Amino acid sequence: MFYEEKLARLICEYSLEIKENQVVEIRGEACAEPLIKACFKKILQMGAYPIVKMSFADQMALFYRYANEKILKMIPESIMVAAKTHDAMIYIDSESNTKQLSGVDKQKIAVNRNATRVLKDIMFEREAHGKFRWNIAPYPTASMAQDAEMDFESYSEFVFDACKLNEDDPVEAWKNVKRFQQGIVDRLTGVKSIRILGQQTDLTLNVESRKWINCCGKHNMPDGEVFTSPVENSAEGEMYFDMPTSFLGVEVQGVYLKFEKGKVVEAKAEKNEDFLLKMLDTDEGARFVGEIAFGLNENIKFPTKNILFDEKIGQTMHLAIGSSYPEAGGKNKSGLHWDLIKSMKNGRVYADGKLIYKGGKFIDG
Repeated sequence: MFYEEKLARLICEYSLEIKENQVVEIRGEACAEPLIKACFKKILQMGAYPIVKMSFADQMALFYRYANEKILKMIPESIMVAAKTHDAMIYIDSESNTKQLSGVDKQKIAVNRNATRVLKDIMFEREAHGKFRWNIAPYPTASMAQDAEMDFESYSEFVFDACKLNEDDPVEAWKNVKRFQQGIVDRLTGVKSIRILGQQTDLTLNVESRKWINCCGKHNMPDGEVFTSPVENSAEGEMYFDMPTSFLGVEVQGVYLKFEKGKVVEAKAEKNEDFLLKMLDTDEGARFVGEIAFGLNENIKFPTKNILFDEKIGQTMHLAIGSSYPEAGGKNKSGLHWDLIKSMKNGRVYADGKLIYKGGKFIDG
């Protein structure tokens, strides 16, 4: 239980800063039971009330297979109350079968995500007012290791290293990340326009008056990125994403998007293009940019087909289509939020016409 207890402490004390008498929800699949137990114990030790919502293997696959349209659109009152009242949530990213949704009707997924968007909106708004905190953290499984094309022991070491659990003091290590990334945030604050150049990429975004966020382990563990939500109608140009991503258990590769007046007007993918197009049609907000970010975690060096890690890969950028973040000033709402990743080792970024980033690194200036 050494790593489980170490991660539970990091999440509860550093990421969520849990206070006495708060209600904290823990979500996770049964395969993550050791970490769920560690979080449950830690929350109680901190004088807070833990609520566990543990799922079983392939639960979502069964839901989408057998739920009719009425059920897909239903939001039970208990779930709505939880979204409005719980103080914090820990979501443990751990699946015994990462491909469980591969054969599911993607239209049913889109219907359900569109209907339940209100829950995400409520939690984001509460977060923006300091009334709610959340954190997503991993627990390794054999299925996740297979996706990463690693043996289980090597994958577990990769996870622990990415989360800085091998450091003598993981909390202090993430505080150092916070300090380093704050320098990048300070540099980007006040910038009006971002232009991204690279392979099949020439994209301009308006980020005027939007807030750049320092992601240093508060929402995600592992973390290591700086992001904002661009002005909704501002994206102009094209961007090609050369790193594979897995969304809802479906792997998509070689995504190309063309934007006009903020909206995706052309989309292609070298693998699973039909899935990409269906997700873009989730709702009216799905074709707009919700986020643009710099990946800065140098402990993550290659894609593992798990976005919790892959969007943080050092020397990359990612763009999310769909919902934006109110905390950054974003106004776009959607049931979709899908991060697509691009290596920037041969890319450049200009801020208000000045070169600030080249070859995967910020440059002096």
